[in-house]
This record gives sequence, C-alpha cells and structure tokens, in this order.
Amino acid sequence: MIESPVFGLGKIGQIAVNVHDLERAVAFYRDVLGMPFLFSVPKMAFFKCGDVRLMLAAPETPEFDHPASIIYYRVDDIRAAHAALGERGVVFETEPSLVHETERSRLWMVYFRDPEGNVLALMCEKSKA
Repeated sequence: MIESPVFGLGKIGQIAVNVHDLERAVAFYRDVLGMPFLFSVPKMAFFKCGDVRLMLAAPETPEFDHPASIIYYRVDDIRAAHAALGERGVVFETEPSLVHETERSRLWMVYFRDPEGNVLALMCEKSKA
C-alpha cells in the first residue's frame, strides 16, 4: 500500500506589516533598510525580501490593527549590518549579542524598531569552523 504524502506548509510567500503612515514606512524600508521596492497600490507597498514578499499596509479593520510579529532579517555580518544601519539613523535596542551557541555554531541577534514601532531584528548564524 502506497501512502500519500502528508501535506505540510513550508514556504512563506508574503509577510504583512501594519503601518499607519505608508509613505514614511516605505521611505524607511527602502532608503534606510535598503530593501528592494517592488510596487505599490493604494494603501499598500511591496518589497522583495529574498524569496518572500514584504507587504506594508494600513490595517483594513480594527481587529487587524496591531503591531507586527517580529521579523528576523538574516545577515552575513551582524556587526557590519549594525554599523551600516546605525549610520542611516536606525536606533537599536541593544548591541549585537550572542543568544545561542552550539558545538558547531553561534547565533547573534540585535533588535530595533521601524517608524511605526514594529520590532525588527537582525540575526547572524555563523559556523565555528
């Protein structure tokens, strides 16, 4: 008897971030964070974030008006990314810190906020080799 494959989600296509001032948010994500701008439609703007599309949008109804989940942006060099974004005016909550270490790797993170107050993070996982 052949078993059918078990369905499971595995890829993220788009993440939505609530914003109230779309123009200010677009400027931050495009000009400060350096994310590639894709396109905009009324009340929404879209950015390329690797294989995932990031959508900035005004909440359509009150139940959707809440801060976004924390988005962790993977970087190759957390200290260089921290310095570059700091030079662009990003205010970080702390300095980059080691949050987890195994025999093979170290995981570093640092947190900051966008102009709407949404928490964002940089993460860098490096092999010890």
